[in-house]
Amino acid sequence: QVQLVESGGGLVQAGGSLRLSCAASGSIFSINSLGWYRQAPGKQRELVARITNSASTYYADSVKGRFTISRDNAKNTVYLQMNSLKPEDTAVYYCRVVVVHREYWGQGTQVTVSS
Repeated sequence: QVQLVESGGGLVQAGGSLRLSCAASGSIFSINSLGWYRQAPGKQRELVARITNSASTYYADSVKGRFTISRDNAKNTVYLQMNSLKPEDTAVYYCRVVVVHREYWGQGTQVTVSS
C-alpha cells in the first residue's frame, strides 16, 4: 500500500509564492507518474501539472509559466512550486501517484490566495 502526505498549503497574497510537497511511502518500487490536481468549490477537479519517470512535464495552460513541478527520486517526493499566485488559484490541491497502473491520492492541502 502507498500513502501520500501533502504539505505546504496556506494563505498567501496575490503575487506571492508557495511550494507544495507530496511525500510517498509504503510499497513503492517504481513510480510511473506524479501529478498535482486541484479542485475549487463548485468546480471539477483539474490536472495542474504532471511529471513522468522520464522527467517530461505537462502544465495546464492556466498555470504555465507560473508553476513548476519537480521531483526528488531519493525521497519519493514531488513538489509544486507556485509563483505569481492569483485568486483563481485558490483550491484544494491533491497529489496523485501512479504505481503499476494503480493510482493513489494525497489528503489534499488548501491553498488560498487573497486579492
